[in-house]
Parts: sequence; structure tokens; C-alpha cells
Amino acid sequence: MDIRQQQGLGQASTEATSERRAGRREWVALAVLMLPVLLIAIDNTVLGFALPQIALDLEPTAAEQLWIVDAYSLVLAGLLVAMGGLGDRFGRRRMLLIGATGFALVSVLAAFAPTAAALIAARAALGFFGAMLMPSTLSLIRSTFPHRGDRRLAIAVWATAFSVGSAVGPTVGGLLLEHFAWGSVFLMAVPVLLPLLVLAPLLVRESRDPNPGRLDPIGVVLSIAALGALAAGIKHLAVDGLDLVALGLAVLAVAAGWAFVRRMRAAASPMLDIDLLRIPAFSGAIAINLLSVMALVGALFFLTQHLQLVDGLSTLDAALLLVPGTIAMVATGLGVVALVRHMPAHRVVALGLASSMAGYLVVALAGDALSPFHVAIAYGLLGAGVGAAETLSNEIVVSTAPPERAGAASAVSETAYELGAVLGTAVLGGVVSAVYRSSLALPAGVGAADGAAARETLAGALDVAERLPAPLGEALAEAAKAAFDAGALATALTGAALMAAAIVVALRALRRA
Repeated sequence: MDIRQQQGLGQASTEATSERRAGRREWVALAVLMLPVLLIAIDNTVLGFALPQIALDLEPTAAEQLWIVDAYSLVLAGLLVAMGGLGDRFGRRRMLLIGATGFALVSVLAAFAPTAAALIAARAALGFFGAMLMPSTLSLIRSTFPHRGDRRLAIAVWATAFSVGSAVGPTVGGLLLEHFAWGSVFLMAVPVLLPLLVLAPLLVRESRDPNPGRLDPIGVVLSIAALGALAAGIKHLAVDGLDLVALGLAVLAVAAGWAFVRRMRAAASPMLDIDLLRIPAFSGAIAINLLSVMALVGALFFLTQHLQLVDGLSTLDAALLLVPGTIAMVATGLGVVALVRHMPAHRVVALGLASSMAGYLVVALAGDALSPFHVAIAYGLLGAGVGAAETLSNEIVVSTAPPERAGAASAVSETAYELGAVLGTAVLGGVVSAVYRSSLALPAGVGAADGAAARETLAGALDVAERLPAPLGEALAEAAKAAFDAGALATALTGAALMAAAIVVALRALRRA
């Protein structure tokens, strides 16, 4: 059966069940399912404000600092497809509960990590259990809300929860770090997941695919190798420049990705249905998911550091400055459900992406004069755009896939989310790091060891500056801040270009959605 026939059966199935509307139990179950969504999204960005404290406490290198952020998203992205297939086979609610239990336990270990390497390992383990949570939530929504109108609203809530979680991560981190050590940003997982473990068995009905794809360990290894080599190559390029190691990692990423796609196409029952990507609206929505999250996470990576380390704001003040952007994200995420009744979806998505591009342009135009006011405006525009684009693109993903492949389609969508988070830090964070290192002009009198530490990260440079005599330390601090802002400018221009590309995708691929 080709993909067009599958799509037709999916549409027929949806139409056949569209009479059953959701009741109170379904909407309460949706609220329970939002708990892991919020937590996973918060974990993508909560380290933004904790990084300066972690950098001072654990003293990571520039590469380790990027890995502390990305180890979680990388493992999560690599395993989402496999975990989505396991949920289709063994039960999506079951996978949700196993993942929640493991995530809570590992969060405690991460909170008390004694070294940068231990924290990276804990973040990777969180990604493993987080991969069990995300496919389950969206596919359970698909089975819980068969009516198209109910499902569109439920997915709007899901997408808004994910976007809001990503947005409030820094705010939550700022509030916690104002009173507690950096480990508190991990401990918050425990009180969030406990209600899920109690309520999900009572409210959420189990669902599974009656004809699931087979387990494919080789495919899992290939997907992780492709994503891992891609992220590692970008990080190496940012820190050490173009060399044989960077080229080797690029070759490995391409080769593993090609082998993965070929294996999925050859399999009689693949864990990832590559044919889904032949649906223009589906693949276009996936691309928009990736680029939107990439823009959001990448912006948070450098804006949070700018507010704290360049402007000198406290973690709480910096967090509160981003609240309007979070509110804008919620408003547009829910508002587009009504707006799309009067305007084609592809135009609404394009308008949202244009708002995100405008946010990046505000940062770029501000340049060296970038102030907290500019950051608040830029993040508000970015949040409004991401909220609108993500809601509609996720609804398109779920609605264009056959119902029996809900787990696989959800896994593809969430893989785009997490890959976007990885690339947001790796690409945009890598641009910041590369420009910072190349632009930093060390004042005369800074020793070789201090200079090497200063070139690693802005936090490292400010730490060195505090130990130096006042005139020399002040000169180093000013030079480091200027170099970081040069990196912010380059990153803002890169982010604006990514959003321009996403607008083109929306107008072309989503036209018939």
C-alpha cells in the first residue's frame, strides 16, 4: 500500500470517528499529559540561567559547556523514533509511566553532579528517559481526541505547553537560582512528575498500534550516530575550526544518515515510515518545527548570557524580562486556532515566522547598543512567532499521517523538536562561541593561562577578570563583553536567515494543508 492510500485510509478513519466529541475525562487527561510536556520543554532551556553558576562551580571547557546543554537533546532526538515504535508496540501509556519514573530518579543524580563529565552523563540519561515521554503524549492525544475540532484544540494546548515550557525554562531557572544552588533546576522534575504517576493510570486510556513495526537496534544506532556526529562536528568546528576531525565527523553524519534512510526504505515494517516525508505538508511542517525550535533555543542560549554577564542583571530580573515573550507565545499559540478559520494555515504560519525573524533583526540592528529593552522586544516577537507556527505545524503533522501510524508520526515531529534544540545550541551557540573566540582582544599583561581560560567562555573571562588587578581586570571584562556582543550580532543575522528560509517552506509546502 503506498502512502497516498494510507493517507486516504487515515482520513476515512478520522471521518468515521469524528462524531465522538471529547468529554470531561478527556480534557482532564489532557491536563495530566501536559505535565511531562512542560517538563521536557523546560529541561531544553532551563540551563540558560544556570550556565554561569555551573561554569564557575564545575569549570567546564567551552566544548563541555555546549555538551552540558546538548547531551540531553541529542540522546532524546536519537531515541525518539525508537521509543515511539516501542510505545506503538507495548503501549504508549506504559512507556509514559516508565519514562516518568526514570526521569525523576536521574534528575536527582543530575542535581548533585560533582563534575562537568558527571553532569553531561546525567543529562544524557535524562534524554534516554525523556524519549519515552514525548512520543507517548502526542500519540495519546491523537487517540483520545478523534474529533478534528477537539484534536486541533488539544494539539494547540500541547504545542503551547511545549513552547511555553521552553520559554519559561529560563524564568523558572531564574526564580530557583535566586534562592537555591544550580542543582535545584533539576530537582523540580520530582514534584512535577509525581502527579503524573498517580493520575495517568486513572485518567489516560492505554493505546497501541495493532500492527507495529519491528524493533530495529541497528536503525537506532545509525540514527544516534548521525545526530551525534552532526552535533559533535558543529561544536568542534566552533571551538577548533575546520580540520580533519570536523570533516571526519561530517562524513560520519552523512554516511550514518544515508544508511539509516536506506535501511528504513528497505524494511518491510520500518520503525520510521520514510514515506511520510513524501507528503509535502507533513515534511514542510516537520521542517518548520525544526527551524522554529532551533531559533528559540539558540536565542535563549545567548540572550540569557547577555542579560546576566553583559548587562549585569540578576537571574530573577533577567528571567522576568522574558515573561512578556512567554505570554505572547501562549496568546498566539491558542489564538491561531480561531484565526485559521478565516485565513489559510500556510499564511498564518508564514506570518508567525516573519514575527520571529523580526525579533532576530531587532537584536542585529541594536548591535553594540543591545539593551534589556531590546532583548524584551526581540524575545516578545520571537515568542509570538514560535507560538503561532508550532501550533499549526503540529496539527498538520498529526492530521496528515494515518491514524495507525500516530506514534511514528509523533516521533518524527518530536525528533524535529529535539534536533532543533540540539542545532539551536550547536549552530547558533557555536556561532557565538566561534566569533567570541576570534574577536576577543586580550589586553597586554594577561598571562597565557588566564588568556586561555578567558577565551573559553564569557563566564570564564569574567572570572579571570575578577582575579586580576583592577585596571587590567576591567579592560579584560570590557573586551570579553564586546567580543560576546559581536558573536550575538552574527548569531542574530544567522537566526534571521533561518526564519526567512522557514517562511519560504511554509508558503510552498503548506499551501495545500
